[in-house]
Amino acid sequence: MSSTSNKKESFEEFYSEVKEIEKRDSVLTPKQQIERLLRPGSTYFNLNPFEVLQVEPDATLDEIKKKYRRLSILVHPDKNMDDLERAQHSFEIVNRAWKTLENEDTRKKCLDIYQEAKERTEHMIEQKRKKQRKEGRSDEPIPEDDPDKFKHAVYVMTMKLFADMERKRQHLETRDMEERKRKRESEIEQEEQMSFEKEWAKNFEESRQNRVDSWKTFQSSSGKEKKKKKIMGFKPPKPKPESR
Repeated sequence: MSSTSNKKESFEEFYSEVKEIEKRDSVLTPKQQIERLLRPGSTYFNLNPFEVLQVEPDATLDEIKKKYRRLSILVHPDKNMDDLERAQHSFEIVNRAWKTLENEDTRKKCLDIYQEAKERTEHMIEQKRKKQRKEGRSDEPIPEDDPDKFKHAVYVMTMKLFADMERKRQHLETRDMEERKRKRESEIEQEEQMSFEKEWAKNFEESRQNRVDSWKTFQSSSGKEKKKKKIMGFKPPKPKPESR
């Protein structure tokens, strides 16, 4: 009887595990993954590579790699010919997340963000507890006492920090682009000024002989005129006849 009971319990455990696997796999269908990666707000959700690959921050690189391979196959354009463009976009998102976590330096930066999110959440919880103590409600629990809600609070804070980082990056990129634009405009202005001065100097040099010839001609004609006046001399006015 005991053996039969044990077998029944083992079967129930096995059946439960199977159902959990089926439930998990149902979420990982190609269509659902594409929808998840391209859902409204995905621009900011997908900044978090752990969220994209659906792995915990403390997952090993091998675990991350396995999840990446599975997801990349699910959303690969060749497997989703009926939704080719969205599949390609999803595939690129998954690939970018893997590249971020594969690199030791960028993975460390992501882990630092997660750790900061955790510390901020813990600080926020402590502030809530202080407020309750001041109000004489120190015995009352707070929502984040629930592990799942604490995890969700850390998740939300992580998303916020990734979003803040992206906004800062965009701001710096825009500022840098504007600075490069101003610098280029200044360079163009200087180039135009130099070109103008060079052209002016060229024209000035080319017209030098014309100016010399014109001056010689002027000097020559001026000399002849003076000589003519000298030869003619002074002519007194004619006397007027007297009237009687």
